[in-house]
Amino acid sequence: MLLLDLVYLIVLLLLSPWLVWRAIATGRYRRELAAKLFGRVVVPNPDPRPVAWFHAVSVGEVNLLGTLVPAFQKRHPGWLVVVSSTTDTGLAEARKRFADLPVVPWPFDFSWAVGDALDSVNPSLVVLAESELWPNFLRAAKRRRVPVVVVNARMSPRSFRRLRRAAWLARRFLFGNVTRFAVQEEEYADRLWQLGVPADRLATTGSVKYDGASGERDTPKTRELARLLSLASGGREPPEVHQYAPETSDLPRGAHAPRSPRPMIWLAGSTHAPEESIVLDVFARLRNRFPHLRLILVPRHPDRFEEVAGLVERSGLPFVRRSRVVEPLAEMPLVVLLDTVGELGAAWGLADVGFTGGSLDGKRGGQSMIEPAGYGVPCVFGPHVWNFKDAARRLVEVGGALMVKDAAELEQELAKLLTDESLRERMGAAARELVRRQQGATARTLDVIDDVIGTDVYARRAA
Repeated sequence: MLLLDLVYLIVLLLLSPWLVWRAIATGRYRRELAAKLFGRVVVPNPDPRPVAWFHAVSVGEVNLLGTLVPAFQKRHPGWLVVVSSTTDTGLAEARKRFADLPVVPWPFDFSWAVGDALDSVNPSLVVLAESELWPNFLRAAKRRRVPVVVVNARMSPRSFRRLRRAAWLARRFLFGNVTRFAVQEEEYADRLWQLGVPADRLATTGSVKYDGASGERDTPKTRELARLLSLASGGREPPEVHQYAPETSDLPRGAHAPRSPRPMIWLAGSTHAPEESIVLDVFARLRNRFPHLRLILVPRHPDRFEEVAGLVERSGLPFVRRSRVVEPLAEMPLVVLLDTVGELGAAWGLADVGFTGGSLDGKRGGQSMIEPAGYGVPCVFGPHVWNFKDAARRLVEVGGALMVKDAAELEQELAKLLTDESLRERMGAAARELVRRQQGATARTLDVIDDVIGTDVYARRAA
């Protein structure tokens, strides 16, 4: 739409000084700019086969597609799958994960860009992960009779309140152009229904993220990370290695001191400001009581790696940046800043206790606690977890996780977990069992997609 294009251009002009500064400072927004701005993408399809275009906003959604795409390919081996992502880190991860598939940048939502991209990809189906809805793209897809399915869909309270103020606009330009929503839970489906999405376009499938949660700690990636960080082995060792060794002088005559115990690992994953400062302060105090405790700190956004490195340096705690570790360390330092993309899962395989970020400041709605639960990591998170409300509630109810209200409670509950090995084991087992029971969303989501393929795609191709 020309009017919407004009609005986008005005916003782009107003933001251009900030965007130029960000591009210079971080390198963002510069890569593959022509493809994003003009939709200039190339998708080889010599056969040609029907194309399913799967889109993920960033790394988290790419990981979700890592479960869904192979399952789709298994059901539909005659289709070509194309994957796209919005962010630079998402594209990099998608190209690693889907090395055998075409991976393209998602176009900016200008009518010319989305039109050219749709013409180049020529999809028979578009699958959007979670919540990436853009009006020009959706309108252009509908005009081309390309069905759009939103999978693992969610609707946070904040988004619901914002969209309800202009529900008629959302119905006309967003929801009305989506063929089907495969929704994570009934509460999200109800919010979409209140916003005007017909009930026959809604299906509650559960979260695909449960299916992608690995319960296997002893993986090549985890073993390699353990080797580089000078841990005894990949994954947690048997409980007895976590007991603190007595001083040699306290041993009976002729007895030998046990070998030095493996450090206990606290992983703070997908953190946002100011959570890194909170975590570092809590860790410094816990170290006084638990001298074998080590921290792996994983900021959510790569463009904050430098900022967080400065925070750790100012804390005075010995630390290392994972990106600079190319040979095994002589000894694991107190803090490891995981400033790489795609290694969080491997790091969860090393963790004894966890904290999932975006949950303490009331702005982000929490990051996923499903992945650490799958690894059997007893996790703590703050009260602001509306993005994962159902998963958080279920984990707390079964005793697989703890919700705290602030930094003081975070320290208190972590101290209990570090002191009580049996509590850690019980919580980890409960978390893992919950994930196992919730799995199956991938198959249900593919059933929704298959229904759309049967009713829309083949009819379109025959027309």
